[in-house]
Amino acid sequence: MDKQEITTDSVLDALHEVIDPELEKDLVTLNMVRNIKIAHGAVAFDLVLTTPACPLKNEITSASKEAVLAIPGVKDVKIEVRSDVPVSKGLPEKISIPNVRNTIAVASGKGGVGKSTVSVNLALALAKSGAKAGILDIDIYGPSLPLMMGTKGPLETTPEERLIPLKNHGIEMISIGFMIDEETPVIWRGPMVMQLVKQFLTGVEWGELDYLIIDLPPGTGDAQLTLVQTIPLTGVVIVTTPQDVALVDARRAIKMFHEVKVPVIGIIENMSFFRCPHCGGKTDIFNHGGGHKTGERYSIELLGELPIDPEIREGGDAGRPIVVSTPDSPQAMVFTKIAEKVAAKISILDLKEDQ
Repeated sequence: MDKQEITTDSVLDALHEVIDPELEKDLVTLNMVRNIKIAHGAVAFDLVLTTPACPLKNEITSASKEAVLAIPGVKDVKIEVRSDVPVSKGLPEKISIPNVRNTIAVASGKGGVGKSTVSVNLALALAKSGAKAGILDIDIYGPSLPLMMGTKGPLETTPEERLIPLKNHGIEMISIGFMIDEETPVIWRGPMVMQLVKQFLTGVEWGELDYLIIDLPPGTGDAQLTLVQTIPLTGVVIVTTPQDVALVDARRAIKMFHEVKVPVIGIIENMSFFRCPHCGGKTDIFNHGGGHKTGERYSIELLGELPIDPEIREGGDAGRPIVVSTPDSPQAMVFTKIAEKVAAKISILDLKEDQ
């Protein structure tokens, strides 16, 4: 009986039928299928995803295996899953940060909504997925990164006088908090703030990073404008709480980033509810649903709702954020899901830039 030959082309033809649900194109067109090897009825290949935090990794892998097993003569399929995060192209008139593939700003319209908590745990969740992540803290007047990451300075420089990031929990970090005493106030006017922000954006010796999380100060002032005018931002995440006063300011932040043509990746509603540890009852302390309504108003996705939880606060105060201290806890898993959504949306943005 004649056996049908298994070829590279037949494998590619089968994988042409597997669609990435997020990017809405087939795996071959997206150049996700590489290093095909065929021997004695067994097929092996690399499946190269656009982010290690891909939320549909298992679904895509399973569909790929089924498609290749359906080829006559194929007895076994082995898939090596890895990732290659695309580089955000940005705008040609702006300076790209060397070695950094994507820049994600975390912003809020007002202070006290937990923006730094989100920034730190988002970066850690991305790193936990296998991505290379860093944090740039440009909240000049209220830097909290040293406390939340359990790290102290001073910062050193290269022979070319570029700042060398500190590292903890697998994350590279830069903050003015590493340059001053924790009780020393920063009493600077706008031009000095803008000058330091520019140095942080262009004068740091980052390692190879897939994602640089940029923790912004609250509001829509000098630091935000300097950021968007200096480097190409891949996108911004807006952090808010459910009460009306925070949502009004969050909407101002959304409109500002729309005006400067920075994509808003999504909204995160922090302090969304409180879950009683004794009875399990849920209480909406600061109202409920505001983040969802704001997202609908501006056609922006609500990425997740974070609870008020003592463990999240305690982890930040102790320098061991909850994604590090209790990575399998329900609270940490919310951050993990948010990180997956952010990574997926960035992959979509980067793909559109290539088209």
